[in-house]
Amino acid sequence: MALPDDAPTVLCIPARDEAAMLPGLLAAIAGQSVPLTTLRVCIYLDDCRDGSADLLDRIGPDLPFRLSVARGPGASAPNAGAARRAALALGLALLDGGEGMVFTTDADSRPHRDWIAAGRKALAVADMVAGRILRIDAAADPLQGRIEAYYDRLHRYRRIVDPVAWEARDTHHFSGGANIALRASAYRDVGGFLPLPCGEDARLLDDAARAGLRVRRDGAMRVETSSRRQGRIAGGLAGQLRALDEGATPMMADPRGAAWQWRAQAAARRAFMGIDRVDVRVALGQRLGLTADHVLGVARDCPNAEAFAMRVVPAPRDHAGPVTLAEAEDGVSILEREWCEIAA
Repeated sequence: MALPDDAPTVLCIPARDEAAMLPGLLAAIAGQSVPLTTLRVCIYLDDCRDGSADLLDRIGPDLPFRLSVARGPGASAPNAGAARRAALALGLALLDGGEGMVFTTDADSRPHRDWIAAGRKALAVADMVAGRILRIDAAADPLQGRIEAYYDRLHRYRRIVDPVAWEARDTHHFSGGANIALRASAYRDVGGFLPLPCGEDARLLDDAARAGLRVRRDGAMRVETSSRRQGRIAGGLAGQLRALDEGATPMMADPRGAAWQWRAQAAARRAFMGIDRVDVRVALGQRLGLTADHVLGVARDCPNAEAFAMRVVPAPRDHAGPVTLAEAEDGVSILEREWCEIAA
């Protein structure tokens, strides 16, 4: 369904003791290429004790957009999912049950000038969009850059073997809350960000795909984020960078397992339209190690082929263990070469 031309835009940002970073974030929003007079920016202060509230009270009236600020309860443990959910609740309240385009980022991030414009364009063909996340001073962390480059290659391979109409040509692997745009209706449909200590962003996108919504990863929607080592939550990028600094060996999921799963999802998409045929169900079930009745039962609960592909394909049985980064890179090179040979 097309978005209304006058669909409002709201930005929803959680912040926890980010007084030093908020002015830069707000300046980046003020520099967006779209008109700002109807833009609403919502900041949820998550147990801030560094003067963030006073700062926003002071500079808020001079901003070229309308700013709404809410303060969470004091003495609360860090919880990324709960804070982002609270920030989104502020924006949804402004929409009063109506449709709109909702963006979220982090307080230590800097959206590029065309961030909102690129997100609006992407939401014309998708329900949720994950943008590319660029790390400030990324050159100082070459191993992390290598990991990110590997996952980008792997995701591009996914869309070669299992293409979808709503994916961006310049796609990527990122699913971070530092750069997500979504339709308000889609967010409501999946129940929003879950109050998880971390990983709420990837979980939302996964839940959306399993619900049959169109999830796009678009490199045109860009946000820069910090490469700091002291993060606000456990399990985030800061902790990963710190572990690499300390000499941790990165271990990856075996790309051969992912390749099997994605090929199976492509087969499930093709089968969905003919799922009432016994031979179609039997053939797909044999491929997945499922009975034809099980396949039909899953299909009956799915609104479309996207939901069916995401739900019916099990986790890979083979190649399920971790491999080193070098082994993973070699593995995806073999997959790419095999695909080129098949295509030729």
